[in-house]
Amino acid sequence: MGLVIYAMIAAGAALMVLNVINYLVFIKSTQDVLSGSRMRDKVWSRIALVLLSFFLIGYILVAVFGKPDMLMAMILFGGSVFVSIVNSLMSKLLQTAKERSIDVAEVIIGAVDARDPNLNGHSRHVQNLTMTLFRYMPQSMKGDINPVSLEYASLMHDVGKLGIPESILNKPAKLTDEEWAVMRMHPKIGVEILEPLRSFKEIMPWIMYHHERIDGKGYYGIPGSEIPLAARVIAVADTYSAITMRRSYKSPRTHEDAIAIIKEAAGTQLDPQLAEIFCSIPKEELAACAPPKIDVTPTA
Repeated sequence: MGLVIYAMIAAGAALMVLNVINYLVFIKSTQDVLSGSRMRDKVWSRIALVLLSFFLIGYILVAVFGKPDMLMAMILFGGSVFVSIVNSLMSKLLQTAKERSIDVAEVIIGAVDARDPNLNGHSRHVQNLTMTLFRYMPQSMKGDINPVSLEYASLMHDVGKLGIPESILNKPAKLTDEEWAVMRMHPKIGVEILEPLRSFKEIMPWIMYHHERIDGKGYYGIPGSEIPLAARVIAVADTYSAITMRRSYKSPRTHEDAIAIIKEAAGTQLDPQLAEIFCSIPKEELAACAPPKIDVTPTA
């Protein structure tokens, strides 16, 4: 009987170790734009971690110094199973919430693209290119960028075009200076649209400054390293997409043309290190980033 008791406590302790590890993974998964929590929630999550650690220590103390009976062993083992179930449920609920948030975001971006035929798939293209570039970045560069947040920022980077008149968005000719002044407002409008979403606070500068240039001649005149790194990543992807996708006023350029233009823009328009990394990505991987072609031709 004693062997069974200690076996149950050992199994419970091992499961509790896994519970602590899984909880830490869960907490890390909440540190992005979709699940950013308030300070009060962060305090409670840390208290929960302390309690889990306390219970784990309790298992060890009981096994080493205590004289547990079968009832105590069953309670301890059952407790570890219960915590495991709760961990699993929380992870599934969070994943479901994120999937629904993604669905909502894609609907919003679909509305943006529908207003401007020139954006047909552009937002998704930039998102795919951004995440491909992110994968190739060295760990020293991407350590401070949450990939989920970057994925959302790149998808939503042009959401501000919802506030731009269709006469400007759909103009088949070159924009006038006055029209360009309106068009250049779209990053700011995008931030204003997303402002009620408190968890999006982290990515707002990434959206706001994705048209900044390294030489300081961008929309808001912010130079070099003052531009958020994530915004510089999106800028490279946005440039490639703009060059290679069809527009009502121009034909698409080739991959080779785009790479040549990006290399030329490195150090002036684009971050030179990011541009170099992007240009090293195999052509096939960049081609795979192209969104599905959507027919937006009006029907009679």
